Amino acid sequence: MTVVGPFGLSVRDQAVEADVQAGLAAVEEGLLEATKSEVPFITEAAQHLVRAGGKRFRPLLVMLAAQFGDPYAPGVVPSAVVVELTHLATLYHDDVMDEAAVRRGVASANTRWGNSVAVLTGDFLFARASQILADLGPEAVRVQALAFERLVTGQILETAGPQDGRDPVDHYLDVLGGKTGSLVAVSCRFGAMMSGADETVVDVLTQYGERLGVAFQLADDVLDIASDSHESGKTPGTDLREGIATLPVLRLRERAQRLGLSEDIAL
Repeated sequence: MTVVGPFGLSVRDQAVEADVQAGLAAVEEGLLEATKSEVPFITEAAQHLVRAGGKRFRPLLVMLAAQFGDPYAPGVVPSAVVVELTHLATLYHDDVMDEAAVRRGVASANTRWGNSVAVLTGDFLFARASQILADLGPEAVRVQALAFERLVTGQILETAGPQDGRDPVDHYLDVLGGKTGSLVAVSCRFGAMMSGADETVVDVLTQYGERLGVAFQLADDVLDIASDSHESGKTPGTDLREGIATLPVLRLRERAQRLGLSEDIAL
């Protein structure tokens, strides 16, 4: 972990970095274990995106938040596995909804095996996440359930679009808070909660995660328009093709309406 201190000097906290790297390695093992099945085909489908890699952004936040308590507490790594399994499950479902051909630089599950297998594999991952959650206690189950409700609600709101009279940007930010911010917030919450951090710290880190998740999705929505599949590892332009107006499009519409420039209107 690199921290920029006074005078622009960079300081690496080697102890924190070692803790985080060890935790992420344990999460990786946990993900492979959680996606095994007695049926080899299910294992192959469930591990398809696990083995494709990814940023492991949410488990990283779990590990960092756990630094505010006991980072070696027994619930930290399993809770990180839960949030990543949940995230992976939503990717299988998203690719079906978006008809995406590529994810993390490899063929999406729906392209490789069809929509039915992709959806059911996502459901399998949700089931495995729930099994791990059950061992973490009722409070963890409640937190995850509320977050998942918000995630699904955000996805539905995105599909439905803003109601008449609702500011489209406000609607869009609500969507992001649900579909992305909720699970990132839970990542920070689980890390702090499982490590035994003070309740005030848990609340602050949860708020931090929510805002970080929204910022993360804002950037991702720009990449959906501005990058190619070699950079992002997934099919670009899915929101445009589906007619979903993300912030770049909403701001362009505002500008076109306000200034009336022909090139904005054409774009």
